[in-house]
Amino acid sequence: MCKNFPVKLNVMTILLNTSFADVLFEEELNIIKIIWKAKCSSEEYRHTFEIVHNAIKKHKIENFLSDIRKQAVISPEDRKWFQEQCIPKAMKAGLKCGAVVFDGGIFKLYYLNHISNVSKKLNLPFKFFTSIEEAENWLKNQKK
Repeated sequence: MCKNFPVKLNVMTILLNTSFADVLFEEELNIIKIIWKAKCSSEEYRHTFEIVHNAIKKHKIENFLSDIRKQAVISPEDRKWFQEQCIPKAMKAGLKCGAVVFDGGIFKLYYLNHISNVSKKLNLPFKFFTSIEEAENWLKNQKK
């Protein structure tokens, strides 16, 4: 079956492509995504979020999506750094809301509950999902 043309494609810019994570920017949806693929070091974890922060600032990105289904357990030090430094810094750069895709694992839920509590205190809409599609739909509807 043939499609009618022109077909509009959602353009995605790859900002980072490593064995442990991809960072993608979807301009049309104004979303920056991290797709975690494997365990990473503390330095790699923090570097990934520095790339995200720089993109938020440069492109005025308002939406963040992180797929942590394949991410390893994060150390308490890195979680604390993310909560206390990374989230406020991203909000100052223009971040308006965040979504996380996860598999429901107990250790990830513990990690996310800490982040959720910080997000509530900072008045940053933040929600958990089991699919990227659900998360993207929620982020799209936050502007309405």
